[in-house]
Amino acid sequence: MCRHYIEVDVIPYQNATPIMQHGNWEDRNNQCKRNLDSHPGDDRISHAVTRAVPWAHGGITCHAGKMVSVNKGKWDKSRGIEENHKFTLKWLKACQRVLKPNGTIWVSGTTHIIYSVGFAMQELGYKVLNDIIWYKRNAPPNLSCRYFTHSTEIVLWAAKNEKSKHYFDYKLMKKMNQDKQMRNVWEISAPQAEEKKFGKHPTQKPVELLKRIILASTKEGDLVLDPFCGSSTTGVAAVSLNRKYVGMDLE
Repeated sequence: MCRHYIEVDVIPYQNATPIMQHGNWEDRNNQCKRNLDSHPGDDRISHAVTRAVPWAHGGITCHAGKMVSVNKGKWDKSRGIEENHKFTLKWLKACQRVLKPNGTIWVSGTTHIIYSVGFAMQELGYKVLNDIIWYKRNAPPNLSCRYFTHSTEIVLWAAKNEKSKHYFDYKLMKKMNQDKQMRNVWEISAPQAEEKKFGKHPTQKPVELLKRIILASTKEGDLVLDPFCGSSTTGVAAVSLNRKYVGMDLE
């Protein structure tokens, strides 16, 4: 997996194994769910950002003009619709438990899983605030020529529950958008080569996307959690914006 050499604070969960320490990332098999379960409660995590496990079903894509497989690994194998949804419910419930009362969560995904995520959020009592359409201006072409070219991902933004009074930096978002209200369609390129110089992750997100998310919904000093951190773009963005960060992943 990609290694970003940055200094961050590691939050000492009870009975948990650190995932990152002094800039070195380590895989800890089966630690993500245990670490969330070991967290003392809803008084620390201000904000959660993650990508939903996409559960791809094989196939191909275009990379650098060549046809390549989209099989990402064992973690990406679908368990079937019902089992996939059960797993989505479990990790969303774990995140909800550790969020502060006014905390929010952002989850990105494609058509493989994002609708299950939205339904699970409704089942658990999250308050869905926005659905962001991330438009990738440099999306790869569709090689099969049997579908429209996939050039978007949906990012769901939700508060912990209906009583939450979420934070939103409206003024900053308007300023970043030439003094106009920012809409829910964001045109941002997929990660550039510079962002992959330490290695590549198959579901890596651009730093620009994560910075916008963090700036919109957190304050300096807030603690950001990513339970499926991958190459830790969330961590890079969080630390660069003076936020604290906890990341977890298996590979």
